[in-house]
Amino acid sequence: MTRQNKQRTLRLFALHEFIQDHFTKSDWIKVAYLTDSLELIEDHPRLLRSLDFKDDDYEGNSLQVLSKLISESSGNLYEIERFVETKKTTMNRSIREVPDFISTVQAAAPERVITFAPDVFRIPDKLVESNVLSVMMPFEGRFAGTYAAIRTVCAKLGIECKRADDIWDNSILIQDVFDLIYTSKAVITDFTDRNPNVFYETGVAHTLGKIVIPITQSVGDIPFDLRHHRALTYLPNAEGLLKLETDLEKKLVKVFR
Repeated sequence: MTRQNKQRTLRLFALHEFIQDHFTKSDWIKVAYLTDSLELIEDHPRLLRSLDFKDDDYEGNSLQVLSKLISESSGNLYEIERFVETKKTTMNRSIREVPDFISTVQAAAPERVITFAPDVFRIPDKLVESNVLSVMMPFEGRFAGTYAAIRTVCAKLGIECKRADDIWDNSILIQDVFDLIYTSKAVITDFTDRNPNVFYETGVAHTLGKIVIPITQSVGDIPFDLRHHRALTYLPNAEGLLKLETDLEKKLVKVFR
């Protein structure tokens, strides 16, 4: 590989790293017009769909399309870099204007931001911890194996795993739960047996813009409106918990990369 080609490849990788983390569907369409590549982007069978549904193959699809755009014209590389720099400037401005933006799903504050003041919780004076995963599940003994499997994966990946019964910072349990969700980068919710507390906690996590990873022993326990989130299913036996560890490791590697 020539020096020029190597530099071009490194620029491609740098663009892709930003794009896969921050691009919206609108950004891709704008790039399509800038590079006269609307047909390539809109007609790609998986690019925009995998972005919409946050599917695992989005990373590969975005790299494939980006490589194609740059290979078609050297000018496209400059156009996309200029667009990305403009977007970075806008994102930095938004973050400065909204210093307490805590979502781990969205990289930057959206144009429309609302302020809420809940009566049930106090907003903690804490920061989001980039290496913390919280787990919402019933505190029943029969879920001990599930929680142990989750902790095993976290220990392997160097992730700090917490459950509400692991802490006691407040006199009211629900405040500890809220604090934990608020400060976590991602939240695992176990919908097994349709536990009402888990449903409630999942709603809190979604409202706070958190990455939510649903797991369950039965797909039928997932609320209908959430079934597009692709829950990880498992059985509460040795083989099933081992499968959960394998599936969860793949997911957490992507979330905490």
